[in-house]
Amino acid sequence: MDRAQLADFLRTRREATQPEDVGLPRGPRRRTRGLRREEVAALCGMSTDYYARIEQQRGPVPSEAMLAALARGLHLSLDERDHLFRTAGHNTPSRTLPTEHISPGMLRILDRLDDTPAQVLNALGETLVQTRPAVALVGDETRFTGLARSVAYRWFTDPRARRIYPEADHPAHGRIFSSELRAVYSRQGARSRAGEIVDALLERSEEFAALWSAHEIGLRHEADAKRIQHPDLGLLELHCQVLYDADQAQVLLVYTATPGTESHEKLRLLSVLGDRQPHA
Repeated sequence: MDRAQLADFLRTRREATQPEDVGLPRGPRRRTRGLRREEVAALCGMSTDYYARIEQQRGPVPSEAMLAALARGLHLSLDERDHLFRTAGHNTPSRTLPTEHISPGMLRILDRLDDTPAQVLNALGETLVQTRPAVALVGDETRFTGLARSVAYRWFTDPRARRIYPEADHPAHGRIFSSELRAVYSRQGARSRAGEIVDALLERSEEFAALWSAHEIGLRHEADAKRIQHPDLGLLELHCQVLYDADQAQVLLVYTATPGTESHEKLRLLSVLGDRQPHA
């Protein structure tokens, strides 16, 4: 670990990052160049003291999880992220299947959707980050660990994963999740994480095994429409706008509703619900 280089790199990136780059208000009395230390700490989910000690060349060697949080909070590019890991004395994460690092461009878009249900997922359907309205709409999907991080795995192994959709829509969702998983499996191969999920589901779910044997691929929701059953707001008929980041194999999913409809008014109420997790 090169403490001096690590501290200098983080300081320069912090000073070069503007509040509006990360979705923060600038405010009329800001004198700090770029971000304040406490702002970086909040963005990265760590204490201000912990972050300050890194910039002051003190404290322990940051873990890989902390470095990943710093890379995400400061909106680092892949090259910058790799430099951060090497400077801190860690091996760089693999780029062959970049499923965790979110591109700066994707994060900038997400930062401007703080009043809209939106989330970034990787190819395996693992939610990497959500806006607060998205948590209020579908629950905190970033809390899962292991194979359960994959929405397809949860769908076929955990009945709670189906509560947010009307029962009549369950067969279609099952076919789509199986189809999407097969597309990733065909790209990554049997020895990939997708292969691990498939093997586990074939062992645990007869429903999945039947769908998998049908070899369906390329299925999509009709007109990107999706119905969500919320415990407080009732049924919402939504559109799922999708932005793909081909280099990162990730997708930005934004939930919208037709203006003037009952579902549109219900979406506006999500900000009142705050960080409630309706589908635990």
